[in-house]
Amino acid sequence: MVRSTAPEPAAALSPRVRHFVTASVMLATVMQVLDSTIANVALPHMEGSLSATQDQITWVLTSYIVAAAIGTPLTGWFAARFGRKRLFLLSVAGFTATSIVCGASTSLAEIVAARLLQGLFGASLVPLSQAVMLDINPPEKHARAMAVWGMGVTIGPILGPTLGGWLTDSYNWRWVFYVNVPLGAVVFIGILFFMTETRVSARKLDLFGFATLSVALGALQLFLDRGEIQDWFDSVEIRIESMTALIAFAFFLVHTLTVQTTSFFNRELARDRNFIAGCCFYFVMGAVLYATRALLPPLLQDLMQYSVVGTGLATAPAGAGTMIAMMLAGRIVGPVQPRQLVAVGFGVAALSLWQMSNYNLDMSERYVITTGLLQGFGLGLISVPLTTATFSTLAPRLRGDGTSIYSLCRNMGSSIGISFVQTELTRNTQIAHSSLTEHINAYNPLAQPDVLPAPWNFHVPSGLAALNEEVTRQASMIAYVDDFKLLFVLTLAVIPFVLFLKTAPAAAAKPALPDE
Repeated sequence: MVRSTAPEPAAALSPRVRHFVTASVMLATVMQVLDSTIANVALPHMEGSLSATQDQITWVLTSYIVAAAIGTPLTGWFAARFGRKRLFLLSVAGFTATSIVCGASTSLAEIVAARLLQGLFGASLVPLSQAVMLDINPPEKHARAMAVWGMGVTIGPILGPTLGGWLTDSYNWRWVFYVNVPLGAVVFIGILFFMTETRVSARKLDLFGFATLSVALGALQLFLDRGEIQDWFDSVEIRIESMTALIAFAFFLVHTLTVQTTSFFNRELARDRNFIAGCCFYFVMGAVLYATRALLPPLLQDLMQYSVVGTGLATAPAGAGTMIAMMLAGRIVGPVQPRQLVAVGFGVAALSLWQMSNYNLDMSERYVITTGLLQGFGLGLISVPLTTATFSTLAPRLRGDGTSIYSLCRNMGSSIGISFVQTELTRNTQIAHSSLTEHINAYNPLAQPDVLPAPWNFHVPSGLAALNEEVTRQASMIAYVDDFKLLFVLTLAVIPFVLFLKTAPAAAAKPALPDE
């Protein structure tokens, strides 16, 4: 098997250069992760400007997600074949240029095509930044390095809607994309002048493996993103996408297990128990984090009449909790075993979700802030030790492939988690609405005109409409609570599996040689 590129030893970098490289790659991470959520709140404004329907405008999000899913697994091969620095520069330049095209688009077709390219260019930024952070820091500082890296990955989805709402309200939706231009320029200059190039290798691309995995991921993302809109398996489109994903993945799996030459998925990764266990936990973390972030904004805005900015201010403290926990975890990983911290982190996150399952329409903003802060703290405790443990037993030459698969697991977890909770939200709202309306009839003493408030008199059309609106509001709140309960059970259920994470052997604490 042809080996990947070998990074420059961490000891060869001066502290000044290491700081500049860290700042550059972290800004790239924030820029890419931010773009996965920043455009969400701007979609209604795009509809009128681009003459698109509500169904059509969702392709602005879908195209980016699908492209990023397909491009992420390619990161390891591109970095090995052409060099990590070259790939980073190309990705940043392409991401920035396509951001300009997105902002300048005048039709739906233009912005969808631009978002597709933006997703492809941006797919490599997160796994590349993680690989760089691991390589420029000695093993004993990996926990702190992953704390810094994790802040960008987890805070981006939290701040994205807030920043997007502010830019859209203060300027217009185009600035949601134009904001990437100065960030991209700073990142490009920092990487160009401070990052060193890795050695390249003549590693061949497994075209069949890449093609089947790409088709499987693309079809799965379309299935998840459009399933609720198309009423799932009642739609021919959804049935085709699900069958395509299953068949393509089956071909990929058989090919990977039987091919005699180098496969697209490096099979050495599957032999590392820590890496596989870490990817599974990262999948669950992605599902919990992104699903919760997807539920809170519509709950606060639609049911409790929060403004976009007010929603951002109420949910932003979760990011503060994450940062505090990551800084703490980065310092205590070592004296405390990573799996112990991961277990505590999932426990804290489960506690916050249990508190969210007690949400109601009369709750105060302080309750939203405290539960979010607690969940952010729990997720911060998970991220640093989990990433440290996942890569502690992985050979440095496998980091390029490993970081791309690791990021892919988070992305897939978030897509599946969001799709699942949104589907359950719709279904449970209908069930709760039906259950509540059973009690509103002429035979219920509490539903008589002299008992109900005058605006809810269901014997007149206006009163019936007002009463139905309130019942729908109550039913939606019940559905949100049910979703939080499901996430609570899922988070609690994975805690025992932390036993599969093992402590890195003593040899892992030694600096890796370039040809290791």
